This record gives sequence, C-alpha cells and structure tokens, in this order.
Amino acid sequence: MQIEKTVAGVKAQVREWKKEGLSVGFVPTMGYLHEGHKSLIDRAVQENDRVVVSVFVNPIQFGPTEDLESYPRDLNADSILCEKAGAALVFAPEVSEMYADNFTTFVDTSGVTEELCGKSRPIHFRGVCTVVNKLFNIVTPDKAYFGEKDAQQLAVIRRMVRDLNMNVTVVGCPIIREEDGLAKSSRNTYLSAEERQAALVLSKAVFAGKAMIADGETDGDKVLDAMKQIISAEPMARIDYVEMVKWDTIEVHHKVDCPVLVAMAVYIGKTRLIDNFIQE
Repeated sequence: MQIEKTVAGVKAQVREWKKEGLSVGFVPTMGYLHEGHKSLIDRAVQENDRVVVSVFVNPIQFGPTEDLESYPRDLNADSILCEKAGAALVFAPEVSEMYADNFTTFVDTSGVTEELCGKSRPIHFRGVCTVVNKLFNIVTPDKAYFGEKDAQQLAVIRRMVRDLNMNVTVVGCPIIREEDGLAKSSRNTYLSAEERQAALVLSKAVFAGKAMIADGETDGDKVLDAMKQIISAEPMARIDYVEMVKWDTIEVHHKVDCPVLVAMAVYIGKTRLIDNFIQE
C-alpha cells in the first residue's frame, strides 16, 4: 500500500491504474479511522479493483469556535487499518497541498444545506463540497463511499454530483454502532466515561422513533416529541436539533408519507454528536 502526500503523485498512480483498465473506489475521510470507516473501505474493496482512502482534516469546513485544532489525528494507525482492509493508496496531504495561499474558489450548495447541521454550522457544507469536489478531481474515482451517519452530508454530495454532472457514483453505507448502540464517531474519543454513558440517549431515541414508525405512527411531530423526551431526560444532554425532513431534499416534513430522514445533533457536555435513521 502506498502513502502519498502530493496531488501529482495520486494523479499519476490513478492514471496508471486506469491505463490498465482498473476501476477505482474512493473513501474520503478526516482520519482517526474506526470500524465505521473500515466498513466503507471494505465495501469499496469488494466493488473496485483499487481503492484510495484520503486522510485530511479539512480546515474550511470548521467554524471559528469548532474543534479543528483538537480533532483527533493518528496517520500511522489509520494507515495500518487501511492496509489491512485492502486499500491500495492513502492520500494524506498537508493543508498547503490542498489550498494555495491565495485560494478563493468554493463550491456552494443551497436548499439541501439549509436545515439540520446547516443551521448551526453555516459554513460547514461549503467546506465539505469544496474539498470533496477537489478530491474527486484528484482521484477521479468510479465510485465514492460515504456513511449514512452523516446523512445530510450524503444528500448534499449526491446533489452536488447530480447538479454538476460529475462522473462518479456516490454509494451510501449503513451506520456502524458500538455493541450498546452508540454510533461510531471519531468525536466519541472526547467523551469521559460518564459522558459516554449519557451519549446512549441518542441511539435510544433513534431506536424509539424507528419502533414508533414500524408500529404504524405516521405523525412526524409525535415521533419527534417522543424522541426529544428521551434525550431531555438525560441531564448531560443538550439538543441542537431533532428534526424530520424529506430524505431527497432535506426539507422539513411532518408526516411519514414519503422517504424521510429523522436526524439529530445533541451536545453531551461540550461534544456535539449526531445520529439518525432513514425511513424509506
């Protein structure tokens, strides 16, 4: 497995693969990889001849008060996981390799970015779309893999690919959870033992909401109210949002009469965690 730091190096290697007629899968990450990321790499390895994993903490998707500097990093451990999973190349650029000093070009997507995380993180999706667009241009993958835990991000990337006629298939992959239900996340490392236990209210609310809909409840407000009650009963939890939206457009919706995304962001102490479920 190669570890490549330069854009030119990645482009050269991918060109060689494509000359050989090989398909290329791509898993973009911010590193500190866990079983959730590994599930994406596993899927990519199954479906492609070669797989590239990017490890890059993207500064332009972090707000001024967010955790850019403290975001966990461990390229050595990430590389070991990628190699064991069967990736062919890890792209781990420095910020200066991705963004020149006079960088002024951004990719902005409206509509699907305005609810959920877009409300409380107003620059976030502009940063995500810009870096993913750049990575797609560098890697030129046939398929790219994103986790459904970041469901709004997945919807945003799909819209960007559609609107800009990008020649890549975006593949969504299921949430991977700990045995007790907590969705796997690099930010879980911020939690103390007590906070880690309190964080289970997110998955408890998700499972309760899913069960209500499975039992026939179609009133979105009733589902959301029940979920909010579960979260609010935990003293260490502070709700950013718990919302139901149409899955394709991320528009607020109040009835389970079409595919919907029920998503939440909740602070446990100072750590902001997200979770969701999709009702197709």
